[in-house]
Amino acid sequence: MNGNIKPMTTLAEICTEADKLRLRTGNALGDTIVSDIYANAEQITRKVVTHKQENKSSWDAKLDDILTSRLFGYPIMLALLGLVFWITIEGANVPSGMLADTFFAFQDQLTEWFELAGAPDWLHGVLVLGLYRGLAWVVSVMLPPMAIFFPLFTLLEDLGYLPRVAFNMDNFFKKCKACGKQALTMCMGFGCNAAGIVSCRIIDSPRERLIAILTNNFVPCNGRFPTLIAVATIFFGGAFSSEYETAIAALTITGLVLLGIATTFAVSWILSHTILKGEPSSLVLELPPYRPPQVGAIIYRSIIDRTLFVLKRAVIMAAPAGAITWILANIYIGELSIIGHLAGWLQPLGYAIGIDGFILLAFILGLPANEIVVPILLMSYLATGQMMEFESFDELRQILLDNDWTWLTAVCTMLFCLLHWPCTTTLLSAYKESGSVKWTFLSFLIPTGIAFAVCFVVAQSARLLGLA
Repeated sequence: MNGNIKPMTTLAEICTEADKLRLRTGNALGDTIVSDIYANAEQITRKVVTHKQENKSSWDAKLDDILTSRLFGYPIMLALLGLVFWITIEGANVPSGMLADTFFAFQDQLTEWFELAGAPDWLHGVLVLGLYRGLAWVVSVMLPPMAIFFPLFTLLEDLGYLPRVAFNMDNFFKKCKACGKQALTMCMGFGCNAAGIVSCRIIDSPRERLIAILTNNFVPCNGRFPTLIAVATIFFGGAFSSEYETAIAALTITGLVLLGIATTFAVSWILSHTILKGEPSSLVLELPPYRPPQVGAIIYRSIIDRTLFVLKRAVIMAAPAGAITWILANIYIGELSIIGHLAGWLQPLGYAIGIDGFILLAFILGLPANEIVVPILLMSYLATGQMMEFESFDELRQILLDNDWTWLTAVCTMLFCLLHWPCTTTLLSAYKESGSVKWTFLSFLIPTGIAFAVCFVVAQSARLLGLA
């Protein structure tokens, strides 16, 4: 091949030459073989095909030299990531508020209909204050960020930039003995971890596909962004003047995303050296040409295939969760509701990891849909028996401070939100894609263990150093 391997006729000669090549190249044997195959194909093509010499200094080649270079490639990736988050955060505020006003205004109409029908209070509570209000929260909080994020993501995909991201990240994943295509599945996870797990089908190796499935949860999805945005804006952006508030919040979330990516690399490396041992497969990736975006395709793929698909799954999971949460908040044992008793039981564990029992309980009850974590927490703090909405971050800040939140509570809440277990939809997707209860359980156990361990270390270290 390309002069590196001589023509051979016997199996023994082939095996001997392969052993020599393996000793010379180490783990790069697969890359060498693939390179030689392409080189030989190019030589054969030159003998039978003639074509005009292309201009190698064209604008797209120059752009590739920048976007895939070690010097500029990674800073550009980070800058684009931060820009996408900034646009998503800044752009989602107004439509989210408008949707919330519309849904909660219709809630008042539903209440009037229930009163006219003479429905009992408990039925109104379960269906309106629990189920409907939970759905209203999910749609109003989740739809605007997705409607902004997914088109931006699809635009980068349509322009041909995402394959360049996979090319840049391939070296890191190869060092973890994983596949460079995992970078693409990781990007999909920013919109929805369930969609990210489904996209793992593009990875040919079953071993590397499992690694991608087990680690996709470490990038935050749209369901976790509301909690991250709220806490980052209040406790980090709020420390600066209002004109810098969004930018600081975006930088904070970008830093958290980088931590999630680093966790992805670390866990991928551990898995590939323990229960999923193996050599990385070669990423044969031909970078597609840059092209103008197709507006129709962007709208269809981002809105129909992604936004509505993910929203449908979230709504199906959130509806019963809202009803169950209302029931738990309105059934009293003694002077406390069931939620109050559960939060008290979880308080020691919550304190150990830098949060409190109510926060931990909100994450547990938010298992069906991460979007309802904040409203469940507010309902628990205010003891209203129904999911709460807040008019501004100032109002939410005061509620949190009244319940003894500190900078350590904020940091540990954001870390736990980033690293904790997948939602029900993601777990179902993991089961469908892996076809195994074992791997589905591990996709829950691994992030859960890491979330508790990281928050425990941070909380105990801060207290030991007298910082909290």
